[in-house]
Amino acid sequence: MAYTRCFAPGVYFKEASIGRVVVTPKERNNNYGHQIMKTSVAAILTHYNTQEIKLSAQKYLETFYNNHGFFKIGEGYLEDGIPHISMINKIP
Repeated sequence: MAYTRCFAPGVYFKEASIGRVVVTPKERNNNYGHQIMKTSVAAILTHYNTQEIKLSAQKYLETFYNNHGFFKIGEGYLEDGIPHISMINKIP
């Protein structure tokens, strides 16, 4: 129903990262996206012992990621023809 990939620092970005956040269309009204993001952030904190997480977000999902502590950094760009932004979360 929902899936993410969590990367250690230095694998995808200098920081730890979360990628390929997906929820099947018929399940998108069940909060699984929010649940899997919370779980992914917790997994990175636990397994990679870091408090800095970066991701490449589709621009239209900026508010979704803001709700999980991520904030836009830099300018937007196209990735596979889709507008994206870099976002970072520095957990205190």
